[in-house]
Amino acid sequence: MENNRPLLDDLSSQIQKLRHLMLLAGTVYGLGSKEVLDYSQELDELIIQFQLQNS
Repeated sequence: MENNRPLLDDLSSQIQKLRHLMLLAGTVYGLGSKEVLDYSQELDELIIQFQLQNS
C-alpha cells in the first residue's frame, strides 16, 4: 500500500479541487445545473478510484 501513496495523494488533491469547483458552480449556476452534475459525476469517479487504490 505504501507504493500507492503518491497516487492516493494526487487523487486526494484532485478530489479536493473538484469539490471546490463543484461548490463554486453550485453558487453560480444553482445546484441542479448541468455544470454541477458534470462535476459531481467526475467527483464520483475520482472517489471510486481513490477507494479502489486504498483497499
